[in-house]
Amino acid sequence: MMDVLSDIIATIRFSSSVFLDARFTAPWCIEAQITPDDCKPYGAVPTAIIAYHYIVSGELYLGSGAELPHKLQSGDIVLLPQNGRHILASKKGLRPASIDHLINTDNASGPALLHFGGGGEPCHIICGFLGCDIPDNPLINSLPSLLQLNVGQADSDNWMASTFQHAAQEFSRGGVGSATILGKLAELLFVEALRRYLLTLPASNTGWLAGLRDPKVGKALAQLHRQPAHQWTTDELAKSANLSRSAFAERFTQLVGLPPMRYLSQWRLQLAAVRLRESPLSIVNIAHEVGYESEASFSRAFRNTFHSTPGQWRRSQPDND
Repeated sequence: MMDVLSDIIATIRFSSSVFLDARFTAPWCIEAQITPDDCKPYGAVPTAIIAYHYIVSGELYLGSGAELPHKLQSGDIVLLPQNGRHILASKKGLRPASIDHLINTDNASGPALLHFGGGGEPCHIICGFLGCDIPDNPLINSLPSLLQLNVGQADSDNWMASTFQHAAQEFSRGGVGSATILGKLAELLFVEALRRYLLTLPASNTGWLAGLRDPKVGKALAQLHRQPAHQWTTDELAKSANLSRSAFAERFTQLVGLPPMRYLSQWRLQLAAVRLRESPLSIVNIAHEVGYESEASFSRAFRNTFHSTPGQWRRSQPDND
């Protein structure tokens, strides 16, 4: 299970930035969502955006979609893998205010600044995002709308949490390089939040992570990830799982959300995107390496998913500017 999960995580190269230092006083309530405009000052706009908020001090309520508001307090970090619109407030039931005109983006030494509220109990939040340039990553797509960690209850063994706390304190004091450190630590905290979520995943869940945990489907996923260039068939995978073709296909599709061969096609394209970004291999060699018999068929499939040719996509990557 962890080998397949490591494969998927390895395909994600995050970009990360802290873009807002927000200080509120009760009562207050805002609606938030990371937009492409928020990302533009920090580089290319990522395909997928994971928003996060770190509560430096104070407490608040966060509501996302139809979910009940979550109470957050000092030391909590909340990640929103689907980057949905959400409400942040000092208490439940408040009407969100428009604050766009109050955000100061002229802070040359750091992120935008926001001061807002009614003068009561203070709350200090650092807001940032993780970006991923690979579309339709099965791991990110299978995550819930909200993941929560508390890094305020750090002990001597939890070096990552204590380091994040220290970086946040440096950031609040305007420490040199602290925003970059926070962004990189947020990547590690995302993996830690993922690990904890896996440990609490109900047995009734469906999705890629549930498929990974299933003995039959998990074995098939491991085979597809271990040998993506092999000319797999549903019959071969079903035989390996000791299931009939129809039973295996139904079980795989129900849990993963895609038929086996369509999942394999998506996985090959994600691997190809990583090769295009990180290796000097020719496009035809990359096509063969991930299981395509011709450059033409690979290019068609790649364009359908990434909306550009392999060569265009490779040239658009930051390292190839």
